[in-house]
Amino acid sequence: MALKTAWPRRRRNPPPAGVAAQPPGFTGVRLAVEDDIEGLTSFFSATPPQQADGTERLRILALSGGGAGGAYGAGALAGLTRAGARPVFDMVTGVSTGALIAPFAFVGPDWDDRLADAYTGGAPEFLDLTSYRRGQALYPSDRLAALVRRYIDADMLAAVAQTHAAGRRLFVATANLDAQTTSIWNMGAIASHGGDAALTLFTDVLVASASLPGVFRPKIIATAAGEETYDEMHVDGGAISPLFVVPEPMILRRAQHWNVAGVEVYALVNTTLHPYPKTTPVGALPVLVRSFELMLRSSYRGALRAVAAFCEINGFELRTASVPSDFGGMSMLRFDRTLMTRMYDKGLAMAEAGELWSAAP
Repeated sequence: MALKTAWPRRRRNPPPAGVAAQPPGFTGVRLAVEDDIEGLTSFFSATPPQQADGTERLRILALSGGGAGGAYGAGALAGLTRAGARPVFDMVTGVSTGALIAPFAFVGPDWDDRLADAYTGGAPEFLDLTSYRRGQALYPSDRLAALVRRYIDADMLAAVAQTHAAGRRLFVATANLDAQTTSIWNMGAIASHGGDAALTLFTDVLVASASLPGVFRPKIIATAAGEETYDEMHVDGGAISPLFVVPEPMILRRAQHWNVAGVEVYALVNTTLHPYPKTTPVGALPVLVRSFELMLRSSYRGALRAVAAFCEINGFELRTASVPSDFGGMSMLRFDRTLMTRMYDKGLAMAEAGELWSAAP
């Protein structure tokens, strides 16, 4: 008889409103978006003006959610590498499946093969439809965590820490259900602590960011303030912010803290953005899937418009890419090996041919 993983029934103890809790032993690695503008600016201003390639241009990659559509983004990065057109990204941000891609985008092309295997091998293995079950979530609680642990190990943690030490920054967003706010995590700062505790927190944040409500169980993250310990419930960062360059309170402000000659923003959206009309079958799962797709497209278009507004206000260059409409009829909750390989190959081919980026959102 298979053993079931029981969801904890004990009463949780989330931090009271106004209490700035952090994971024990990790100070300053998490920013709550409701923090004041000065705090937000300080958190996002640590990137040095002299960039890795000797220029004074800041290059930012923002990776959205999109479930299985992350295979397209993974392929796109590999295609940019093959074409010799992959920038050194000074800042990488990720949400949901974009959070899972983000560490690989951050540490560079040497990790392309592992990223490809994660999306064309690992994800279909752990998250195919045979894993589906009735219960508190569509997938067993350990599936997503096992997938992340296979590809995020001590070597990856060390590579992220080394890249962080060079002055580049990696941020991942989760949604704090208790506080109903976005938490943004400085993943390089977490990795820099080293050791098992850092690896556990690093993977926990990635799992939390990708835990789409109803599909995966929420992730409980332990925090503390003073002598008090708390446990917070975090889910997919896309529940609040499906794509970000800076937190929402900074969107309509000038980014004067980036003291560089120019900023290039690359927004890679791991889903299709155009509607795909078709008859929805009557049933809980088809309605859930179609509703998720509608919500996803609408929220991502809105997020992309916000990023475009931020870039326009500041005079930043914006390049965007999204999953082509060829895949509009495909469910981004369908972690099918053949489909994900097709999306990976499409992203790779478009990037290698120089057809990935558009200047308009």
